[in-house]
Order: sequence, then structure tokens, then C-alpha cells
Amino acid sequence: MTNGYKDNPEQEFDERIINIERVATVVKGGRRFSFRVCMVAGDHKGKVGFGMGKANSVPDAIRKAAANAKDDMHPVAIYNTTIPHKVIGKVSGAQVLLKPASEGTGVIAAGAVRAVVEATGISNILTKSLGSNNAMNIAAATIDGLGQLKDPYEEAANRGVDPKRLIPFWDRG
Repeated sequence: MTNGYKDNPEQEFDERIINIERVATVVKGGRRFSFRVCMVAGDHKGKVGFGMGKANSVPDAIRKAAANAKDDMHPVAIYNTTIPHKVIGKVSGAQVLLKPASEGTGVIAAGAVRAVVEATGISNILTKSLGSNNAMNIAAATIDGLGQLKDPYEEAANRGVDPKRLIPFWDRG
């Protein structure tokens, strides 16, 4: 018997490495070096996850980060090819502003924000990274912002209003 979400464990995910850093632990005899990999995984259908892995070799760290990213999948409310409304995601000192964009705009983002947004399946969005420039915190802030999004049809039903009032202005008509 299957449970719906673990039906196909070999499901294809878009895995993108955000950064690879050599980190050190100071011990009695000196420094021990290892590698830290930050990675994002998404299915291009509204699910995205962020993972970090540390190991003594880069391939092992990548494998751990990929496994953590797949275990950390979050659903994202996508409206057509963009997001339904403006939102600011915050983690530590990083803030990321995400704004919906009309068809044909493309992904206006760089670095970690672009990796997260493209893995999610959003193809028209405007972004601005504010505060910290730590790639790990920026990726986490982007996922935080995407997690705050609400589907306009569900929200209209909850509020008891016409969905046309909550649909972005360029799609009205």
C-alpha cells in the first residue's frame, strides 16, 4: 500500500549547488578541514527544498546535501508562471523581496535566489536581496518567502470574497 508522497522515491528533481566552501575545525593538533555544500532541489511543479552537507570530500558532501534537500521539500503556491503576491522572506540578517511579474519578464534574480526560484518552477518574478550576502541565509530566506505565499483561490474561499478581487491585476479581464 502506498501513501501518496513516497510513491516514486526516484522522482526527478532539479538539484542546484548554491556554494561549496572549505571549512575548518580547530582541534588540539591544529586545524581539520572539511567541505560544506549548500544545495537546493525542486521539481519545477511547486515544490522546493534546501539542504546542507558536510564531509571530508566534496562528492560525499554533495550527496549529503542532496539527500537533505530532498527530505526538506516544501510546497509553494504558484499562480500561472509567477507568484500570487509580493512577500519578504527573512532569515537571520538576510532579507529577500519577491514580487510577481507579468508574462515574458523572466527571472530577475541572481545567485542563490535564482537557484531556488528556478528549481521551484517559477519563470516570471522580480527579486531583490537585502541585508546579508551569505548565500546560505539568502537561500533560506527565499524559501521562507515562498512558504508565506497563499493561493488566491483558497484565500478567496477563506475570506468569502470573489477570487477576481485577489487575482493579480494583469490577469484580470
